[in-house]
Amino acid sequence: MDLSLTALVGNLLAPTVLFFILGLIAAVARSDLSIPDGAAKIMSIYLLMAIGFKGGAAVGQEGVSGHLIGALIAGGVLSFVLPFVAFVLLRGMTRLDNLNAAAVAGHYGSISIVTFVTAVSLLEARGLSSEGYMVAVAAVMEVPAIMSALWLAARRGGVAVVDCSLLKHILGNGSIVLLIGAFTIGAITGQEGLADLEPFIVVPFTGVLALFLLDMGLSAGRSLLQNRQEISAGVLIFGMVMPLVGSLFGLGAAVLVGLSTGGVFLMMVLSASASYIAVPAAMRLALPQAKSGIYLSLALGVTFPFNLTVGMPVYFLLATLV
Repeated sequence: MDLSLTALVGNLLAPTVLFFILGLIAAVARSDLSIPDGAAKIMSIYLLMAIGFKGGAAVGQEGVSGHLIGALIAGGVLSFVLPFVAFVLLRGMTRLDNLNAAAVAGHYGSISIVTFVTAVSLLEARGLSSEGYMVAVAAVMEVPAIMSALWLAARRGGVAVVDCSLLKHILGNGSIVLLIGAFTIGAITGQEGLADLEPFIVVPFTGVLALFLLDMGLSAGRSLLQNRQEISAGVLIFGMVMPLVGSLFGLGAAVLVGLSTGGVFLMMVLSASASYIAVPAAMRLALPQAKSGIYLSLALGVTFPFNLTVGMPVYFLLATLV
């Protein structure tokens, strides 16, 4: 219990998390504080580039291994399976119809790259290392969940629109392209490339992340305010229960693959997070009848804050115990 409370307090007092809470409070208080859209996009690009490049440089130094391949397979399987788990929970805990339950479920097999970046930052702050290829695992986990959600929607009587434009949108998602591209460049250039870019992608990283999370706090708070009528008690509880369930699946997969403590933590975070960028965009194209106010507010306004403030200390404690 002491370890859990220490981890919780330490996470809440991290500057990055405190800036997120500040944004959340400002939004609820209806402050006019805002981050320009252009600045937020630049920060997003920077964070994806930095985390991808550092992960690639680590893999370039370690080389390709069976653990890497096993982790990629585990990530893909988790991404495909978790939406089915989420769908069953949604149908039991909420009054959502099949279509909206399928749309929401897809978000919980995919990942939140900002949650992942924050988790990496917290590991570095604690002086713990992790497998660099976890960046590639994060990229792999984006797409299978979307396919599971569309299958659930079609199977349960919904109308899923799957065409070339949707597939092109998924595979050409800017976040995935940049993450994989930066990872590949980092793997090619290795530690020498990392040394060249260190003043740019290492030193300012935490400061940029804090500012970006301030913007995310504002977005999460305003999304909840705008769509609060769509979020029932059951839906709200699901948004906090599903991350815990997903993290246990991630824990099991990480142990089977044989990841380090840091790697176990990151796999749990990936399995616990919910997409609020790639999947919402795909759902708008494939399931236009689904209510975006539900799935977007749930992923961004409930699960994202839960993981940052409460979830990560729990996952970290479990990872260290294992």
